[in-house]
Formats: sequence, C-alpha cells, structure tokens
Amino acid sequence: MDWSFAPNRPQLSHYPCRAEHPEALPDLETSLKTIGEYQRRLWANQEKALLLVVHGPDASGKDSLIRTLATYMDPAGFHAWSFSRPKGSETRHDFLWRVTPFLPAFGEVSAFNRSHHEAVIAERAWPVWHSGPGELEGRYTSLRQFEQHLAREGTCILKFWLHTSEQEHEKRLRKRLDKPHKRWKFDPSDIDAWLRRDELLGYAEEAIAATHIPEAPWHIIPADKKPEARAIVAGLLADTLQTLAPEYPAGDETVLSRYRQLLDDT
Repeated sequence: MDWSFAPNRPQLSHYPCRAEHPEALPDLETSLKTIGEYQRRLWANQEKALLLVVHGPDASGKDSLIRTLATYMDPAGFHAWSFSRPKGSETRHDFLWRVTPFLPAFGEVSAFNRSHHEAVIAERAWPVWHSGPGELEGRYTSLRQFEQHLAREGTCILKFWLHTSEQEHEKRLRKRLDKPHKRWKFDPSDIDAWLRRDELLGYAEEAIAATHIPEAPWHIIPADKKPEARAIVAGLLADTLQTLAPEYPAGDETVLSRYRQLLDDT
C-alpha cells in the first residue's frame, strides 16, 4: 500500500483517517524487530543517516509513535527531539538554526516531533508571524533546498503527517483533560489550536504540497487508530533501513587476524 502524499489531491480531507484494509497492514512486531536489526547495521556502518519528521495535530499520537519505533533500537544510535514554539535565542536566528544541531550524524536515526516545518504551519497562526512580501515562499524554498542538501550529503528523510478526524481529535483532547495521567500534556494552546483546526489544517496542506520532494517525501498516515498508524510507519521505516544498511561492515581482515592470533597466544 502506498501512503505517499499525492500532489493531485492536496487536501487532507481526501485521505482516510483509518486504514481501508487493516488486515493487510505490516505486522508491527515483525517490523520493529527488523528496525532494531537494521538500525544496528546503520550504526555499525556509519555511512548514512536517517531523519524521521513526525507532524500532526495535538494529540495525534506523535509521542507514542516515536516511543514505539524506538522499541528495539540501540539508544546509542537513536535520538528523539521535540520542537515547540521558538523561544529565547531561537527567535534571534533564522528558522532553520534551531534544528541543525540535532540532525543525525552518519550511522544515527533521529526523530523530530514537529520540526523545521513548524515555521510554515503553526507559526503562521501566531502573532509573531512576519508576513512580509515573499516571506512564505522564501521559507518553502529554504525548506526544499535544506532537505535536498541533507539528502545529497547522505541523510535519508522520511516525513509523516498523522491524519486524524475531527471527532477523534476532540476525543483525545478530552482525555487529556479528564484523565490525571494525561493532564500533564495539556496546554492552553491546545484549545486555541482546536478552535483554529481548519485554519491550521489549511496551512499544513499548503506546506505539505510545497515541500513534498523526491528527496524528502511526505506520507499521510491514517491515525484515528494508533495501532494502525504505528504499523504503517514501522513498516515504512523497516523497508527504508534495509536499503540504507543491508549488511554489517566486513571489517579489516588484517586486524581481525592479529586479534585472533593474540587470543590464541594467551
């Protein structure tokens, strides 16, 4: 099944919020074990990097998805970072500055919970947005060129939009309010985002269409059922890792022979 964004249908409302054939989805546990194995191969080779960009409305399951993907990964080569509203020194630099230090090194997998794309989605709804002539198109151009540069230098990029229905979105926000163990996630801005849901989804649609490029494609993931979303993303990640690091490095036979000799002599 193909979950890629299709430029000929840019509206998110044209995409399902639930998998149409859930019985055909990849097995989650099998995908997670594959991810663990090939992430270690990626870490061992240290020739390529993988960046996962995860976006979606509040309560769309971004945190739990990333936790699930990390189940079998070696923590030495996996990192997860979350980007909220820019503050402090982040507001005194260009919008790409704050994510650059957290990009994966060769051999690593990094997951961004929200990302540099916030600069053309949520930030447009904030009072600090500078809507000067060409500002938005300039940012789209910078995003495309930034990700093309990363891909050219050896970083594979997978971008996911977790697509939830209005009904499921409301249900999850209510859980944050009603369940004590979820209240810590609640922020007053969640309500503002809920009231402006259609506006923000419009910004997301435009941003996805403008930044969907071969080097860094977007995938629209049906996310009303979290197990389905996790199975889909894990399957895509497993497939990608197998292409990035098919084998462990062979090793230097001269060095290996020397160690064998040293061990035999003890």
